[in-house]
Amino acid sequence: MRTWQVERRKRTRHLIELGGLVVKAGIVNLTGDDRSVIYGALLWMADKLKSDERDKALALWAAKGKQAFMAEREGAKPILSRQIPPD
Repeated sequence: MRTWQVERRKRTRHLIELGGLVVKAGIVNLTGDDRSVIYGALLWMADKLKSDERDKALALWAAKGKQAFMAEREGAKPILSRQIPPD
């Protein structure tokens, strides 16, 4: 297989995995598969990561993600927070 094909497959797999996280988090169902809402939420996250709240946001999101992965590994369904983080 040519190098460009291997790289293309790696990239495709990576994109599929990222999309899977959107589905796994329940975002697709919670937004009614509204791509504008999903994209807007991702842009909001990007704004947070560009702000002076970057470290706080990363710590919060990393802890939440680790907790959800651990719960899933133990067979429990992760609990989704109903709180909206302050701006």
